[in-house]
Amino acid sequence: MASSLLVLLDDITTVLDDVATMTKVAAKKTAGVLGDDLALNAQQVTGVNADRELPVVWAVAVGSLINKAILVPAALAISALAPWAVTPLLMVGGAYLCFEGFEKLAHKFLHSKAEDEAHHQQLVQAIADPQVDMKEFEREKVKGAIRTDFILSAEIIVIALGTVASASLQQQLAVLVAVSVAMTVGVYGFVAGIVKMDDAGLWLSRKSSALAQVVGRFLLAAAPQLMKLLSVLGTAAMFLVGGGILVHGLGPVHHFVEHLASGHSGFGAVLAENTANALVGVIAGALVLAGVVLVQKLRGR
Repeated sequence: MASSLLVLLDDITTVLDDVATMTKVAAKKTAGVLGDDLALNAQQVTGVNADRELPVVWAVAVGSLINKAILVPAALAISALAPWAVTPLLMVGGAYLCFEGFEKLAHKFLHSKAEDEAHHQQLVQAIADPQVDMKEFEREKVKGAIRTDFILSAEIIVIALGTVASASLQQQLAVLVAVSVAMTVGVYGFVAGIVKMDDAGLWLSRKSSALAQVVGRFLLAAAPQLMKLLSVLGTAAMFLVGGGILVHGLGPVHHFVEHLASGHSGFGAVLAENTANALVGVIAGALVLAGVVLVQKLRGR
């Protein structure tokens, strides 16, 4: 009995060690998507009342965990039963990201300036009026963020699964769960810090310490600029991530991009590949948006 227990403990230790090693590898490979995830989700809370920022971030984080709770077993099942379906499903998600990104770029052509100004004034009045219930507005923000998170989470999980494809089912499950939890905590913990940076700056600016006041004023000045930057990066990330998914799913295009990147070295190769991915993302987003607008016109909307 004692020897059997030692063997069992040794097996468990070995599995845990293997899982830890594979998790590190998977985390490194998904780090690029993590950056896109951060930019996109920080962008989603812009326009929310300051007192409700953290609850919104928390709601999206919970939604992200639910996404991953669905995606992890789904990815394992699809990988085992229908591995051919992984790429097409990812491409559908990538096309959706490109559509969202291009819709943001085309917004000024699809909506009049008067509509934008009226919508802006409505939001300003609603946020300033304590009698107005903003829960519906928050719910729409949360739904949009969770939809985007679902696609990015799917890519993270598929990348992580690819690094442990030859491992046992138990090891694959352990790695995917570890990566999912780490990415969720990392992304939304950092997003919470970003959206509350201005509050921290205001608190520090009221301190008696001269250094605290300087840091506080810097944070107050930097916070809105950072949010604007994240808004731009969030849109760019949609094209980079969505376009990258489509490129990897289209064999000839993938080979062309690889050939293009091979003509450069170091940063030049990375820049060439990302530029090609973004260009494919913009073209795909334009095509999908054109299709959506056409369907809406045919339906009389």
